[in-house]
Amino acid sequence: MGLEATMIVIDNSESSRNGDYVPSRFEAQCDAVNLIFSAKTQANPESSVGLMSMGGKGPEVLVTLTTDFGKVLDGLHRTKIRGDTHLATGIQVAGLALKHRQNKSQRQRIIVFNCSPIQEDEKTLVRLAKKMKKNNISIDFIAFGELEDENTKKLEAFNENVKGGDGSHLAIIPPGPNLLSDNLITTPILAGDGVGGGAGMGSAGTEGGESGGNQFEFGVDPSMDPELALALRMSFEEEKARQDKEKREKEEKEGKENLEGIKEEEEAQPLLDKQGEASGSGSREDDDKKDQNDGGDKMDTA
Repeated sequence: MGLEATMIVIDNSESSRNGDYVPSRFEAQCDAVNLIFSAKTQANPESSVGLMSMGGKGPEVLVTLTTDFGKVLDGLHRTKIRGDTHLATGIQVAGLALKHRQNKSQRQRIIVFNCSPIQEDEKTLVRLAKKMKKNNISIDFIAFGELEDENTKKLEAFNENVKGGDGSHLAIIPPGPNLLSDNLITTPILAGDGVGGGAGMGSAGTEGGESGGNQFEFGVDPSMDPELALALRMSFEEEKARQDKEKREKEEKEGKENLEGIKEEEEAQPLLDKQGEASGSGSREDDDKKDQNDGGDKMDTA
C-alpha cells in the first residue's frame, strides 16, 4: 500500500466483553490494532494512524493521526468497555479526523471493528457509504462476534456502495482457535501491506508471494514482540558460540595428535664430547698427533 492516513475505530461496547475470541473480543481488537499499525507504518514510514472508539455514550477520538505507537497503546489502555455501539456516528467522526490530516497527499482510510449488533438500518448505512465514497474515503470492515444474517447483510450493503478505486474490504472472521490478528493477516485488508509474519505466520496475499516470516530475522517482527525477538537472538548467539567452541576444540585436538605422530630425528653424534669441547670430525688428541707427524716429515734444508 502507498501513503495513507488510517483511522482505526474499535468496538468497546458491552458485547466486546465476550470471550468467544481469545482472550476476549476487546483484547483481540487490541492485538489486531498493533498488527495494523505495524503494517501501515512499515509499508510507508510517512503513513499515519489514528484511533477512536464508538461505544459508550458516543464516539471518542482517542489518538489523532500519528506515527508514534506509544500514543496508540496509551489510547487503548484508556479505553473503557461500556454502552452500545454507534456505528454511523463513529464513521462520520473518523471521516472528520481524516479531513484534518496534515499531509493532504495521504489517501484516506477507515478500518472499523464491529462485534456487536448494528442499530442503524440498511438505508442509513447505504446513504453514509455513498457519502464516504464521494469524499474518497475507503472503509474496511472487520466483522466478528455478532455474525447474524441481519448484521452481515447490512455490512455487505455498505461495502457494495462504498467501494472505490483504492478498494474497501469486508472481512468476516468467525470464532476459532486462532487469534483475531492471525486471521486478519490473510484478509485483503492487510494483504497488500507486506505485514505477513508479524505474528510469526506467512501472509497468503503478500506481494511477490513471499511469506511474512522471511521479512524479519527469525520470522518475528521486533516491533511487535521485542521480548521474543531478543530471546531468539540470544539463543541463536549462544548456539553459535557453542558451535564455534566445539570447532576450536576439535581443531586443537587434531593438531595435537598430528604433532605426536611426528618422530624426532636421532642425532648422528652429540654436540659436545666428553671433555666438553665441540665435537667435529675428530677429537683434539687426534689433531695434536697429526701436527706432530707433520713436523717429523719436514726436511732440514739448512
